[in-house]
Amino acid sequence: MRIIYPGTFDPLTLGHLDIITRALNIFGEIEVAVVTRSFKTLCFSIEERVRLLRESLVETGLEGIEVSSFDSLLIEYMNKKNYHTFIRGLRANSDFEYEFQMQLMNRRLAPEITGLYLMPSEDKMYLSSTLVKEIARYGGDLCTMVTDCVRKALEDHFGSAARNG
Repeated sequence: MRIIYPGTFDPLTLGHLDIITRALNIFGEIEVAVVTRSFKTLCFSIEERVRLLRESLVETGLEGIEVSSFDSLLIEYMNKKNYHTFIRGLRANSDFEYEFQMQLMNRRLAPEITGLYLMPSEDKMYLSSTLVKEIARYGGDLCTMVTDCVRKALEDHFGSAARNG
């Protein structure tokens, strides 16, 4: 069974990679699909996010993962690619409330599509792209939060503040 993991991945964190690894172990095949636009303020372009995802997969030795991007409703992309199930990560109650609302809307628009939700490892529960960007903005240590290529991209994006505090 093929499954899709959609998200903005801005930036990709070790928490995302944990979810990718878990999904790969369960389903055997996974497509990680980076959404082009979002209501969130994005740090990186779609090209940069896809590149960083691919580089991070190589850096961590994860293989057999298709990487793509899309610019539509998730259910439209899934119908086009003949997917019936997507995965998302859940860390806290705030994730649950958002994902619950999205699942209900997706179910209303496309009842044949369903979501499965995976929890990351305990040591990755605190990670969020928003927090990682905030830490990067003030030059904090990102070594336990992102891959080296993502850390370097964040340092480049935020300039000397990310390197020197």
